Amino acid sequence: MQTSRLAIAGTAALSALVLVAPPAQAAKPAKTVTVTVMGTSDTHGNTLNWDYFKDAAYTDSQGNSIGLAKVSSLVNKVRAERGADRTLLFDSGDTIQGTPLAYYYAKVEPITTTGVIHPMAKAMNAIGYDAVTLGNHEFNYGLPLLATWIKQMKAPVLGANAVHAKTGLPAYKPFVIKTMKVKGDKPIKVGVLGLTNPGVAIWDKANVEGKLRFTDLVDSAKKWVPIIRGQGADVVVVTAHAGDDGMSSYGDALPVENASAMVAEQVPGVDAVLFGHAHNEVPEKFVTNKVTGQQVLLSEPSKWGQRLSVLDFELAKQRGKWVVTGKSATTLNTNTVAEDPKIVNLLKPQHETTIGYVNKVVAQSAQELSAAESPYKDTPILDYIQHVQVETVKQALPDSTLPVLSIAAPFSRSAVFPAGDVRVRDVAGLYVYDNTLMAVKLTGAQIKEYLEYSAKYFNQLAPGDPVDVSKLTNAGNTPDYNYDQLSGVSYDIDVAKPVGRRVANLTYDGAPVPDDKEFVVAINNYRQSGGGGFPHVTGAEVVYNAQVEIRQALIEYATAQGTIDPADFAASNWKLTRDGQPLF
Repeated sequence: MQTSRLAIAGTAALSALVLVAPPAQAAKPAKTVTVTVMGTSDTHGNTLNWDYFKDAAYTDSQGNSIGLAKVSSLVNKVRAERGADRTLLFDSGDTIQGTPLAYYYAKVEPITTTGVIHPMAKAMNAIGYDAVTLGNHEFNYGLPLLATWIKQMKAPVLGANAVHAKTGLPAYKPFVIKTMKVKGDKPIKVGVLGLTNPGVAIWDKANVEGKLRFTDLVDSAKKWVPIIRGQGADVVVVTAHAGDDGMSSYGDALPVENASAMVAEQVPGVDAVLFGHAHNEVPEKFVTNKVTGQQVLLSEPSKWGQRLSVLDFELAKQRGKWVVTGKSATTLNTNTVAEDPKIVNLLKPQHETTIGYVNKVVAQSAQELSAAESPYKDTPILDYIQHVQVETVKQALPDSTLPVLSIAAPFSRSAVFPAGDVRVRDVAGLYVYDNTLMAVKLTGAQIKEYLEYSAKYFNQLAPGDPVDVSKLTNAGNTPDYNYDQLSGVSYDIDVAKPVGRRVANLTYDGAPVPDDKEFVVAINNYRQSGGGGFPHVTGAEVVYNAQVEIRQALIEYATAQGTIDPADFAASNWKLTRDGQPLF
């Protein structure tokens, strides 16, 4: 907003003379200024409106667009309307992981060795972000790559509650204060405090253990907000990579995962929380601070650059200080604008390099393999993951006499290996996470409990009720990636039974599995470190951990074999039942 458009009061009028009193001047109406904060979160490596897994422009059933090129067009529009000198742009984390583009510059041609500017740094620098907060996925590729990306960023990268393990001192910049000039008056200072997710300690244990600790979001905000206010901030915004429901996927093992609303409720001096992590769209939400009674504004801009949060703060001059007198928020849909050609052109070389990479043919598939039914049926395409994991672990443990089992989850229902050419993007579309392969030792009794925990993914189905697959899965909002299937043993899941009493007919080599029988179980690092809260695995003996990326193992195995034929690996070893009868 240009200074001429600011809501500045006119000159004060003189009051009328009164016979019994000397002339007096009425107080000037307060001078008001509107400051706008724009926000993104969970962009996950999306620069352009492109689906690398489909090798086509992005599309979904809701008509969403993705990518920073679209975000840039909205940002330009808001800056033009409000005035660039009255706007700020923040991000709440999960930036450098999530697409083949991000993977390529982390693993195939890592920026740590090439010195190339990371595509997300290149795009965010060009758009002009004012501050970016660390998400949990920033730690996926290790601390050296994260440090390189931070150096490449023009905007400060914040993470107040990520502290050095030994000293407890901040490992990253905790906050920044941005100053906005006001013509003819004192400037307005906007402080932004960045908070990342404590779950990093579990999810990226291999990268951070012994190096970083992640403190409670509320405690961290209570420490830093008074410091930010003490340095003269008129507005305080918390950018938090944490959802707002107060829940944790890992129970009480660490500080609360989704603590954004808790920060708003419990920390005095916070005007607004721009949050992320949950991938939801929350245009505007108010939470009452329990200490001050003030209304705290919250907004979450969905994921992947689909939305831009816009938070407006009205400030009035009171007793020589700027005070927030009003606030509101909304989200803007990036499908309403074209991509910013500046960003498209800037990212074109890296985008085209990635397209070349994902279209590389790795094998021939004997038939089409689909993951569409994988959450409720034993499908060959998930058996392929299991097969590669088992073979990788067996090769690494040639002297082991224990049977090797494998765990995998249906990450993507849309994944397909087409008949004929299978490309990198097909494999990447099946295994969308940057997990590494591990193996642990479990007993038969532990495996039974593990499967019972996994089986809570299904809603209970009463006798005689129709089988509606759209209502069968995701009980209690359990995501597909937290439904683990086990290969190497056979078992049934009886969805007519209550949670905890569903697994039946657990056998190995045709015989019931004894409670004390030992197995080696191939598992991903996310699950082994406690992701999803599955029993026994975090404390189990680790017998293999060579930091092999599962996606890359799939690609290399397919390349070495040259063919993908279900006859070589498919094994129908589990099924859903109802009162003992097959559901399908």
